Amino acid sequence: MPSAAPAVEIRGLVRRYGEREALSGVELSLPAGSTLVVFGPNGAGKTTLLRVLATLLRPHAGRVSVLGSELPGDAWAARGRLGLLGHEPLLYSELSARQNLRYHARLHGVGEERIVELLDAVAMTRRADEPLRTLSRGMVQRVAVARAVLHEPELLLLDEPYANLDPAAIELVAPLIGASASGAERTRELCSHDPGRGLAQADLVLGLRGGRPALLAEAATVRASEITELYR
Repeated sequence: MPSAAPAVEIRGLVRRYGEREALSGVELSLPAGSTLVVFGPNGAGKTTLLRVLATLLRPHAGRVSVLGSELPGDAWAARGRLGLLGHEPLLYSELSARQNLRYHARLHGVGEERIVELLDAVAMTRRADEPLRTLSRGMVQRVAVARAVLHEPELLLLDEPYANLDPAAIELVAPLIGASASGAERTRELCSHDPGRGLAQADLVLGLRGGRPALLAEAATVRASEITELYR
């Protein structure tokens, strides 16, 4: 694993929905430039963890630090340095791909050249001015990828990023959300159900079951069969 100060540090994290604990006892330290891949069955807490790191959910107990900012108190300092690609595309369906990217570009002070570059990278230039509601789910996902990396975030949070994408589209977006960006190693947290693809990208592996850690280890020491066991 890269030798660097932690980009993400979690100690004793608890997050509840009503009386139910969606996460409990999560602890880890992720160095800058590393990739954490989180495995677990549906309802295990993967998306909840991602949303806590994205500053969208508050921890109910424990300590969470993201890019040196303590959550939730200093969440404002981290938000502009994060990129989120979740189950929802976080795009306006009545706007075109270009209009959506321009909106987010203004929030981050990003120029038109970057928008043109990303539309080309995800092969959406020809459809860039059509309302998103007229596009396929795969096309919308490609635009969502472009939105997530538009401002070249230091920490990229990815929840099943290849959902709705065919093999050709996966080849297009994979370099954009990969471990390297602008010549530097990017820190990533990736939720996955695919042991092969996930382990290939991971430096650190977290396995969740029922909201609790069932596995935490460096990826080089983890076997695919250990990931499969989480789903039984």
